[in-house]
Amino acid sequence: MRIGVNVPNFGPGTDPAALRRWAQTVEGLGYDLLMISDHVAITPDVAQQYPGPFYEPFTTLSWLAGITTRVRLGTSVLIVPYRHPLVMARMAANLDRFSGGRLVLGVGIGWARQEFDALGVPFERRGRLTDDHLLAMRAAWSAAADDYRAGPIPFWVGGNGEAGLRRAVRLGQAWHPLRNTLPWLREAAGRLADVAGELGRPVPAFAPRILLRLTAEPVTGPGRHAGEGTLDQVLADLDALRQLGADTVVLDPFAGDPAETLHPQTAWHALAAVAGHWDLESRDPSKEDDDDPR
Repeated sequence: MRIGVNVPNFGPGTDPAALRRWAQTVEGLGYDLLMISDHVAITPDVAQQYPGPFYEPFTTLSWLAGITTRVRLGTSVLIVPYRHPLVMARMAANLDRFSGGRLVLGVGIGWARQEFDALGVPFERRGRLTDDHLLAMRAAWSAAADDYRAGPIPFWVGGNGEAGLRRAVRLGQAWHPLRNTLPWLREAAGRLADVAGELGRPVPAFAPRILLRLTAEPVTGPGRHAGEGTLDQVLADLDALRQLGADTVVLDPFAGDPAETLHPQTAWHALAAVAGHWDLESRDPSKEDDDDPR
């Protein structure tokens, strides 16, 4: 099981220097994947949760490709209806080439109604548009035109609901649900296999994005998110997801307060703690050293 990190590409503390440090930290600690988010028009409904500056994912990842060498680069998630499919296909193909084939496209239908209105995209048709755009992108990549030739660039289909799960089975290489409890994730992994059987399709990879929030004391109760709690709890969650067959787990250290972006050291320390107790090379929990002072 590979481990990735979702990096905030928004907020008052985010600028090119901070993004460079994030990339160096994620790659330097040995993580496999660096992902960033997507919004185009930072309308009030978006800004309430993800205030500017908000750095556009294709240009940002192209820049990060030039200052990294190994880590995969991706979107979590690219809002597919916002752009023409040929524009996305060409940008993705170029980015995949610039990065040496390191691109992963996490994709989703979007949620911010005001942003859809600002872009002139019908909110009610976002699911159908997403399906059509994904098919058009895949067709462009397989065409003879060298400008679009790329691949294989995987689609990781987001969406925690039934529609997102079914879209992942029909059109994706992985299902990429976002931030939920471990019991929910257990049930979801089983449901993924069931839906694939119903549709007569191969079971896509399971690649959830989970919260990373370390606490001094254990977090208890049915509402605890996977990745939330003591380091032992987080490591146990990762091991449980590995046993469920997760291909990749993406750690998301952003807990929801934009002011966190002013102090990324807290997130970096949490990522370092996980990396220090999980063997990122062999992708299994590491054995604690006998001299570990804990």
